Amino acid sequence: MGDKKWYVLRTAGGKEKKAAEHLVKEIERSQLENQVSQVLVPVEKKYVVKNGKRVQTEKLLFPGYVLIEAELSAELQYIIRNLVPGMSGFLTEKGDGKQAGERIPVPIRDEEARRILGQHDEEVVSEVETEVDYEVGESVRITEGPFAGFDGTIDEIVEDRSKLKVIVMIFGRKTLLELNFNQVTKE
Repeated sequence: MGDKKWYVLRTAGGKEKKAAEHLVKEIERSQLENQVSQVLVPVEKKYVVKNGKRVQTEKLLFPGYVLIEAELSAELQYIIRNLVPGMSGFLTEKGDGKQAGERIPVPIRDEEARRILGQHDEEVVSEVETEVDYEVGESVRITEGPFAGFDGTIDEIVEDRSKLKVIVMIFGRKTLLELNFNQVTKE
């Protein structure tokens, strides 16, 4: 057979990860690991600050699709189309004149695969973006550090450093503190 190519598989919406897990198990059960390099569900990791807590979330880059790098055999195609729950086959298929109704999977172009994988790798390597639900002028309570229990008002948001500049009344004077997102909660 030839070298491995990237293919896009269709899945039921919201079932991408489960379908990928089932596919990997079915490939192992059928002992076809030598034909498949990887099965991938591209996701983007983000941190969202909600009520002072920094929560990691994942967003699918391609909802309803799973990527597979493989040398396709008839057995592997059968597994993908018929044995994996939530998976409905290949995204790109074309008819072949040999037999009526036969569908042949078409791999994605190499540059398209590199772009998708490069984008996926960048997100794994690069620092994860944090979404902030704080606003300037909003009242917050400090929950950690030497000023825990103090109330203050947000003066500035420094998103790239995940910091807030908060004005707090200490000994009757306004004092500017620089705090991490996870050191405060909304009042």
